Amino acid sequence: MIKHIFSAALLCVSASVFASGPAVHLDKAPIDLTDKASLQNGARMFQNYCLGCHQMQYQRYARTFRDLDIPEDIGMENLMFTGEKVGDHIKNNMATKDAEKWFGAAPPDLTNVARVRGPDWLYTYLRSFYADPSRPFGVNNEVFPMVGMPHVLQELQGMPYKAHETRLVDGESKEVYAGIKTDGTGELTSEEYDRAVADLVNYLEYVGEPTKLEARALGTKVMVFLLIFFVLAYLLKKEYWKDVH
Repeated sequence: MIKHIFSAALLCVSASVFASGPAVHLDKAPIDLTDKASLQNGARMFQNYCLGCHQMQYQRYARTFRDLDIPEDIGMENLMFTGEKVGDHIKNNMATKDAEKWFGAAPPDLTNVARVRGPDWLYTYLRSFYADPSRPFGVNNEVFPMVGMPHVLQELQGMPYKAHETRLVDGESKEVYAGIKTDGTGELTSEEYDRAVADLVNYLEYVGEPTKLEARALGTKVMVFLLIFFVLAYLLKKEYWKDVH
């Protein structure tokens, strides 16, 4: 029985390892949930580049506007495009059947993607597309090989490609991989593109847990309260037991 249990556990671990794919270094996402300008730009990017395929069916426009200090009239004019009401959830009009036909699978809802994948994974993923003519949309991804998603931020970044350069290795000139570079046709420089991606990931991190900052502040207050309560309880205990000792 023990051998069977151990074998089953080993099989599950092996399957999870193979499913995760090759290990890729993840860059640290510069998350700052107090940076309202970053969050506002991230919301703008999501609405303009992501909402066509991906929804946020658990996040309301009203909540986003309130938390990100976006005036309602400005938010409705610049972030709501198909006549939604400010109290509606952030959804698109793409039919699930059409999405499955076009992409092979319906694009996932992104409300909790930062909690599932992690901000570092998202930050690296959006900066790891590269040209691959063998793929249906002409691009692949180092973090998510054989990705079925087009590079929707290509107009900002330009066409990325895997660069190689000649280096001296063990006394011999060899072609070695030099990372992903772009062809310079994008609207943004490399630094500006990284900043824009950081803003988008920052927004996705916020949406995954809108009350995170409030929870941290409350947690700090609770810890301070418990510390004060502990001191008072200890002094009270000493007062009650002073005659016994």
